Amino acid sequence: MNVTQQQDTASALSPKERTVLAEELRLLMNVHDAIAKARGDALAARDTEDRSLTGLKELREQAGETSADDLPTVLLDMSVRHRLLERGGRHDLPDPASPYLAHLRLREGNVERDYLLGSLTFIETRANVRVVDWRVAPIAQVFYRHREGDAFEHELPERVIEGQVVARRIVVIEKGELRRVVGSDVAIECDASGVWRSLSRGALELSGGGAQTSARPGILGVGAGLKDRVGPADITALLDAEQYAAVSAPPEDALLVLGSAGSGKTTVALHRLARICAAQPHKYPLQHTKVVVPEEGLARLSRRLLSPLGAGSAQVQTLDAWSADLAQRIFERELKLYYDAPGLVVSFKRHPCTYRAFRARFANLDGERTTWQRLRRLIAEQFSNRDFLTKIVSDAAGDLSGRCIDAVIQHTMRQLADDPRRELSFITDADRREALDGKPIYEGSPEEIARTLDIEDLPVMLFLKIWRAGTGGRQYSQLVLDEAEDFSLFELAVFGDLVGKKGSVTLAGDEAQQTASSFAGWDTSLATLSTRKVATCKLTTSYRCPKPIAELARHVLGPMAPETPLLTARDGVPVGDTHYPTTEQALLSCVDAVADLVEREPKASIAVIAADAEGAKRCYDLMQHIPAARLVVNGDFSFEPGIDVTDVDNVKGLEFDYVVVPDATGSAYPLTNDARRRLHVAVTRASHQLWVVSGGVRSPILRDAPGGALTR
Repeated sequence: MNVTQQQDTASALSPKERTVLAEELRLLMNVHDAIAKARGDALAARDTEDRSLTGLKELREQAGETSADDLPTVLLDMSVRHRLLERGGRHDLPDPASPYLAHLRLREGNVERDYLLGSLTFIETRANVRVVDWRVAPIAQVFYRHREGDAFEHELPERVIEGQVVARRIVVIEKGELRRVVGSDVAIECDASGVWRSLSRGALELSGGGAQTSARPGILGVGAGLKDRVGPADITALLDAEQYAAVSAPPEDALLVLGSAGSGKTTVALHRLARICAAQPHKYPLQHTKVVVPEEGLARLSRRLLSPLGAGSAQVQTLDAWSADLAQRIFERELKLYYDAPGLVVSFKRHPCTYRAFRARFANLDGERTTWQRLRRLIAEQFSNRDFLTKIVSDAAGDLSGRCIDAVIQHTMRQLADDPRRELSFITDADRREALDGKPIYEGSPEEIARTLDIEDLPVMLFLKIWRAGTGGRQYSQLVLDEAEDFSLFELAVFGDLVGKKGSVTLAGDEAQQTASSFAGWDTSLATLSTRKVATCKLTTSYRCPKPIAELARHVLGPMAPETPLLTARDGVPVGDTHYPTTEQALLSCVDAVADLVEREPKASIAVIAADAEGAKRCYDLMQHIPAARLVVNGDFSFEPGIDVTDVDNVKGLEFDYVVVPDATGSAYPLTNDARRRLHVAVTRASHQLWVVSGGVRSPILRDAPGGALTR
């Protein structure tokens, strides 16, 4: 469809929208013409060198004719082509099917220039075409840091530019045709029949009114005592009947609290701790309680929620910190631990079948008489024994990949290698033992793990040490395990010994939120932890997630969803849903959405939750100019208003007013049970509104989502 035809289908647009459409269509036509000419010139050249030389010659000619303002850009492209020529490379051209993803028009003095953000630099000043790489081009920073109508001053490598942002638009081009334009006050889209129409702004931005709807530091997480609240509330009065019944369970019984995301599992578990400490302080003293959670973010939140009781950091730990502290105390030695074992290795070491195999292999081991050195050797022998590992994979019945065997053996052998520092000991000059960045030359290499012990090995060693001998009596008066579906049987067995037969035990969990391979089922988990009577409480109402989010979360779980749908306490606003042809456009859309929201609601807590840490870093790179943005990759949440850019592994048990999922793609969330659980964790962190954004291939998990859950 040509420009005239597309303009003819825009009769339903306002005059301003028609003007914007005409501008964008003309720009696209100019870019297509420039690409076609450049491609023709390239085909006429006989080889790569000729093409590069021709390009350089043309650029030199342009440099003699171009204005002083455009000269730095032309010279930069000449430098790039010189480097390509030296490498024997070739100068790529934008893909005509989608040559750029955004449009920036700047006014400097009385001159206006259009810059198009694409995946590579393509400058043809004679055709007034300036496509710049959105990732590295200095001028692209103006797009990220400023809004339409803003005055700007920006330092380029060659000069300082200043002026005004005249236009700032995200554009969607598919198969060479313009399909969508989104600016500060214009949003238009070409539908499937080729007719242009206006888009509702509500479909492109997060709904307001959600600030401070999620749990804040106060009395056990319901916001009581928060500044700006009217007086402290009686926390027990805020529990529903199911929650109150769970909190009131006899302390001598083990309590299992089950419930979907947002149903109050953490609230109930910590309420029970507080109630027992208050009712029987001598039998269950606070200083002998222990709360253990999988991730640092939830540990930080739990510490803050328990602080009114006087609980300190020693009472709340992550699994990794707990196992490291306990191992150092029991084995009385400093440990050289490794925290980044490959995923296949971690899954294998924490799997229930591995626990059963170790129990069978070492049924007669006398842990009390077994030294650290012997335990270390026994574990290494098993994790390098192919027959032993193969039997575990076979017993797992498809739950563990056969690739785990080689991965575990190779990893173990690297850990048994000599410490590289010994090989460097003959070098007396310390500077020669460092790389250019000042770090040890072995850091980041496979040799870095030599003579280390995986953090996942500690629960195995602790279990073998205390299985028969014990640890010398009860050490915890109360034990609370939150997100207990992520605890391994090795850890649960050790916890059982530490809490003894008289300590109070509370487990809170939801197997649908399992993000590790360690879950053996609740019956097995409880039997491994304790032989006492167990009371079970199933929470059936979600107080965090409004109905649209709960519906989408159920769809995400698919065949793993519980038979009975979770009840919701409120209807809430619809889930936002935006799809773009490219990842770059999806990320730019997220930047705009959260930047706009934080301006409107500065007291809101906003989480941008990527599928992994690398994705979180990519998002943050585009948002770091926003003062309220924070990158959180190790659970270092401040729980203050603003934007936390993080990943799924950091957010279990947490909640935020708003949540943006920036990468709901097929590669991030394929059609697997593990991906379903991880996406479920991400979408259920929001207490007010969820926004799902995808670029490229949309996740198949979201296919045929219920109409009431997604807006589009």
